[in-house]
Amino acid sequence: MKVVFHIDELEKWAETANNVKNLLKEPDEVTIIVLVNGKAVTGYLDADNQAFIATEQVHFHACNNALRANKIEQTQLPQNVRVVSSGVVDLIKLQTNDYTYIKP
Repeated sequence: MKVVFHIDELEKWAETANNVKNLLKEPDEVTIIVLVNGKAVTGYLDADNQAFIATEQVHFHACNNALRANKIEQTQLPQNVRVVSSGVVDLIKLQTNDYTYIKP
C-alpha cells in the first residue's frame, strides 16, 4: 500500500498523527508520505509535532511555496523533511504513482 496524507490546516496535525500511527499497526507493508502545504507548514516548527515528524517509517514533504508564504527557511525544518517545489504538483504526482489520497 502507498498512502499520502495531506495536511493543509494547522489543527489537522494531531489527527493525521493518530491516523498514521493506526495505519502503521496494520500487518500490510505500507509506504506513507505526509505532504504539508498552506498555513499548516508552520506545524513543522511546533514542538508538539516533533515526535511524529521523527517517525522513521514516514516520509514528510513540505511545499516550498507555502514555506515562502509563511517566511520559513528550509534550514528551520527538521532534517528528514523533503521540500517539494509545489504541494499540489507533489500530490498529483503521488496519486499518478498509485498513492491513495487521505485528507484528515
